[in-house]
Amino acid sequence: MRLHLRLVLWVVISVAWTSPAANGQTSLQTNGSDPLPSWNEGAAKRTIVAFVVRTTSATSPDFVPKPERIATFDNDGTLWVEQPVYAELAFAIDRVKELAPQHPEWKRDPALAAVLRGDLQALESNGERGLLRLMMVTHAGMSTTQFAAAVSRWTSSARQPRFHRLYTDCVYEPMLELLAYLRANGFKTYIVSGGGVEFMRPWTERTYGVPPEQVIGSSVKTVFRILDGTPVLTREPQVDFVDDGPGKPVGIEKFIGRRPVAAFGNSDGDLQMLEWTAAGSGARLMLLVHHTDAQREYAYDRDSAVGKLDKALTEAQKRGWVVVDMKRDWKVVFKPVQ
Repeated sequence: MRLHLRLVLWVVISVAWTSPAANGQTSLQTNGSDPLPSWNEGAAKRTIVAFVVRTTSATSPDFVPKPERIATFDNDGTLWVEQPVYAELAFAIDRVKELAPQHPEWKRDPALAAVLRGDLQALESNGERGLLRLMMVTHAGMSTTQFAAAVSRWTSSARQPRFHRLYTDCVYEPMLELLAYLRANGFKTYIVSGGGVEFMRPWTERTYGVPPEQVIGSSVKTVFRILDGTPVLTREPQVDFVDDGPGKPVGIEKFIGRRPVAAFGNSDGDLQMLEWTAAGSGARLMLLVHHTDAQREYAYDRDSAVGKLDKALTEAQKRGWVVVDMKRDWKVVFKPVQ
């Protein structure tokens, strides 16, 4: 779909596992063994390890006190696969198909009928109005509890179309190791994503080891109501916050209140988060995951409709930020299936 899907998915609304690996904890140890065993030896790995050593050694001039060790991670394309479409869009499409028997009138709705036929080109031809309609019927008009349950059901069964694995199994083993390595050294890890915050929170803790209160994302307006004598939070068809691009540093300040000392992304939507991190004093680590492995995952950057990496790549090269070449720097891509 030749649309900036991440931004459209949220802006258009305003117009109207129990194993250690499954918990984001890998088998790595940090007491002298390799802290990042799925990473090939090279500049990227050396820079990460050197940064952690410098910022956590009490005698280092770059020492960062534990409360200030904040690391922020984008989600789509940084921690899990984002091609051929964002997982949240795939969820919305599957949700329409699930609810369709209760809504025969949807067959007469151009956008929803296109989804039911599996015709994404026709959905695209409906433009933002079509995506608005899709998001309205799948993301709003229900309680937060109902929405979380729908997301949990979907993530327990939905499979990525190329790899035929659960989406929550299409997470990057090297990044799981990085999350665990940072946490083992006193860093607090946050997800800062353009995706929906309520879409991510039901599964990020078991998948990444990141609890829901450390997940920041885009959100729809939520309202407190008493229904049949019971307090509920209902999701309204109105945008509350878009956590993408310049919204990311705003969200970090709003929900964390500390500037990160390390930030990790993969697209132009992460540029401002990395710029905000880099502007702080002291030791800083800014890293972009560059998707260069068409065989094991996907290869895309400047011209991609999903996860476009253009301006951020140029800025990273100019400023000496770490650019991870997925094909060269990672021994494996996905975490092993348990």
